[in-house]
Amino acid sequence: MSLRINDVAPNFTAQTTHGELDFHEWLGDQWGVLFSHPKDFTPVCTTELGYMAGLEQEFAKRNCKIIGLSVDPVDNHSEWAKDIEETQGHAVNFPMIGDSDLAVAKLYNMLPADEPGTSEGRTAATNATVRSVFIIGPDKTIKLMLTYPMTTGRNFDEILRVLDSMQLTAKHKVATPVNWKHGQDVIIVPAVSDEEAKEMFPDGWNTVKPYLRTVKQPSD
Repeated sequence: MSLRINDVAPNFTAQTTHGELDFHEWLGDQWGVLFSHPKDFTPVCTTELGYMAGLEQEFAKRNCKIIGLSVDPVDNHSEWAKDIEETQGHAVNFPMIGDSDLAVAKLYNMLPADEPGTSEGRTAATNATVRSVFIIGPDKTIKLMLTYPMTTGRNFDEILRVLDSMQLTAKHKVATPVNWKHGQDVIIVPAVSDEEAKEMFPDGWNTVKPYLRTVKQPSD
């Protein structure tokens, strides 16, 4: 099954470092970031998990939960977490899914549905496509999907930036331009007429082109 933006994020029950959980139930009415790893005790993923552990409070401020996944048993995750804290300086306090039966990786189209076997005997190379990031909204739909190669560490500052954009644009009729950061000017979406914009943005805006109108970021 292929997944697209705005599809309902497939639900699952899985064992994690925080015990068994039902994914949708765990998310509740919050945003969520699910990010996956091809194998425990791999170098790039070690740095990624440590960095995300350091950012966890920033995501929490945005009403967003974090959950990791690796194609290995939960017991391995607990041992790996010790290495992560030792080398990266941050303890992993968010749950990590043990996907030793490959079920979640298949469910999220990170491995083929007919992929045989379990995590036993598999290598990071055979799980190379399990390097994805999903942002899921409070409505349980997928808002973002990214997949990285194994040799390139993911930019989780960018994931935080995208979350800021999506939360802002979900609340206001605006879009964010290239390289936008919180506090910078935004774009009035084309569906908003000038008459409607006058009511929404009484301090005015800058018309670069009729279809490109920039305005100060609305306050929350």
